[in-house]
Amino acid sequence: MDTEIELKFLVSDNEVPLIPALITQFAKKVSNKPAKNLKNAYFDTPSRELRAFDIGLRTRCNDDDCEQTIKLAGEVVGGLHQRPEYNLPLQGSRPDIHAFDSSIWPMGVQLESIASNLYPIFSTNFIRRTWLIETEAGSEIEVVLDKGEISAQGIVEPISELEIELIEGDKDDLFLLADHLLQHIGLRLGLYSKAARGYRIADDKPLKANKTLGVIKLPRGCTQEQALVATVNHGIQFVQKHEQCYLDAPSLKTLKRLIDGVSLIRHAFWLFEEFVDKSSTEFLRKELKWLLSELGWVENAIHLKTYTSKRHAYYKRISNAPELAQVIADMKDVQPTVTDIEDLFHCSRYNRLILALTRWLLDKSWRKNWDQNAITAAQSPVEALAKRAYDHDWNKLTTLFPADRAMTVKEYLECRQPLENMLLSGHCLGKLYDKEIRRAFRAPWVDIVYGIYELETLFYLRQLCEGQPNEALQGILVWLQQKADFLVSAMEQSRQASLNSEPYW
Repeated sequence: MDTEIELKFLVSDNEVPLIPALITQFAKKVSNKPAKNLKNAYFDTPSRELRAFDIGLRTRCNDDDCEQTIKLAGEVVGGLHQRPEYNLPLQGSRPDIHAFDSSIWPMGVQLESIASNLYPIFSTNFIRRTWLIETEAGSEIEVVLDKGEISAQGIVEPISELEIELIEGDKDDLFLLADHLLQHIGLRLGLYSKAARGYRIADDKPLKANKTLGVIKLPRGCTQEQALVATVNHGIQFVQKHEQCYLDAPSLKTLKRLIDGVSLIRHAFWLFEEFVDKSSTEFLRKELKWLLSELGWVENAIHLKTYTSKRHAYYKRISNAPELAQVIADMKDVQPTVTDIEDLFHCSRYNRLILALTRWLLDKSWRKNWDQNAITAAQSPVEALAKRAYDHDWNKLTTLFPADRAMTVKEYLECRQPLENMLLSGHCLGKLYDKEIRRAFRAPWVDIVYGIYELETLFYLRQLCEGQPNEALQGILVWLQQKADFLVSAMEQSRQASLNSEPYW
């Protein structure tokens, strides 16, 4: 068995010619291997029994030389892929899964049933160029460039990937090479394998943006440190997934989901601050703040799109006020374009941030400068932290949302951040509690957050109107105030119901 430790990048055609020189600059010694034309077929059953176990079964032929490979469920952190892999020589092109040692299969795999129902799901065909490099520190790294295509159900997608795999030595050298490449060419860290892409095409299941952040899956009886790792890893993958979703089908809501992933990572640094020293996250927090600033226009863009949607109540009012409609049109014209966002996702700074987050997790960088208190906190059960964090958030909210008087629009707008922080803590640690009780408690607060978003929309539109020297907009201002008053009245009812609910923790 081999366990791959590799970083996967997606590379554009115009960057490919630069790769050999950059490898040579970095390495102490470089050996070129002959290029190969690799023809691969991926097998599963009609009910996708292997896929259900996150097992990949592949045959690969180069001329008359064939092998079969089993890849078991592994771990993906950022662009780093670690999966147990088993390879055997193969006569012909059809796999023989009985040839593999029976001990490799996870419990529950019905081997006989799978063997009798295997068929090729999709294929990949690409030219592989390979460089074996030796670093100054003595590590061996294999650099692989694959150019070709994935084919399934008559649909073809291009493959253009660069993979760097640690063969022997220190994984720090793997990250140093990755950073060297990212500084000089526009690579993107790849979250999805060829197999994952192939299954999506074969099963007609395109990548779709999530509706929410979801609740982090936590190991049973996990420690605070394990919860930190699960949360940050979820955040990194959430960001990368929605980066790819946007590139597949650009959407403002998809960018908002990416922002949610960034916010989750930042929140995790605060939530686990008992053992995550600020010095270990200083660079990451600065770069995450930069990324949020690059996407700071997104929510206003969503507001502007809302105003001009024919399905929304605002549309008729806006269309009857040409002066305001022109202001909105002018503002939309200066928003970043799809090309601008694509450039952001390919830029060095963004991808080095994802790489730095990945390395922070793998190196467990928060352990540097640990004292006994930090060690104790990290090793303690996460349930105690959950209660303290939830109590802290609840006390803050009951102060910000006083039960004995009505709240104003301004007060609601000022409460958005602490309320979102409380909900983020729920995403991080909510798995510890009963799902139905948790959802029932959170639902009114989620409604209030959406109400605050809409209040911000109304407030933003009001600012646009007040900035225009036109009496025709006065009617719009009156209408906006009526809308805000109605919305606050509905939010007040949700707030009172929320404050009277019994905390679930």
